[in-house]
Amino acid sequence: MRTLLLASCVAVALLSGCAGVSINESAGIERVLANPARSASDRERDARDKPAEVLALARFKRGDTVADILSGGGYYAEILSGIVGPGGKVLLVNNPGYENFGKKGLAERLAANRLPNLTHVVGPSDALGMGDRVLDGAVIVMSYHDLYWVDEKEGWPKVDAGLFLDQVARALKPGGVLLVVDHSARQGTGSADAQALHRIDEQFAIADFRKHGLEWEAAIPVLRNPDDDRSKNVFDPAIRGRTDRFVHLYRKPE
Repeated sequence: MRTLLLASCVAVALLSGCAGVSINESAGIERVLANPARSASDRERDARDKPAEVLALARFKRGDTVADILSGGGYYAEILSGIVGPGGKVLLVNNPGYENFGKKGLAERLAANRLPNLTHVVGPSDALGMGDRVLDGAVIVMSYHDLYWVDEKEGWPKVDAGLFLDQVARALKPGGVLLVVDHSARQGTGSADAQALHRIDEQFAIADFRKHGLEWEAAIPVLRNPDDDRSKNVFDPAIRGRTDRFVHLYRKPE
């Protein structure tokens, strides 16, 4: 019965948001996004990724310690730096593959210690070095599916997804939250489309995170696109930047 109720809530949430989820916090995030020190390319991305609405779901606040996991070039890490403020801390966390992918953007973003409350962490996928029970929250944005993607030529060996998710759960404090955004795969495909399409089934995601100690709490439809039939690779010019994406919030039990 619990599974049925959860599935029903997910279905409603994907269309209209789940009851009790407030995104009033987006007004404060908009002030962070308006910072003139942000780059033109980040501002351009804002229109596609709607970070004010997405991050409002997690309700991060000043003074929090938050991780941007598999951050790449650090787009979300910089926004989080502004949200948590000087008294907070952001971990920009990459494995070697994501570090290499984002290195040009990172060099510019982190130059001259322009984000003093941000710590840059690089480690292997099964030992990212985030610590235990230190995070008030974390985000994994459009990179969760890569736990199920392999490309040795691109420096991305097979990842033990279970070990990866276990360390994320350990790093969160009891009551801490994880915000996950990813490209939606067709229902029932599990992780199979991660390899060819860079997509993942959101019902699979819910079960996956739950298996590793994180409970699904809410979803918002801000990045849904019903015109995406989810059959194309996310880098296909016909759909790139406009994929159907799910936005989920998970919580570590108290």
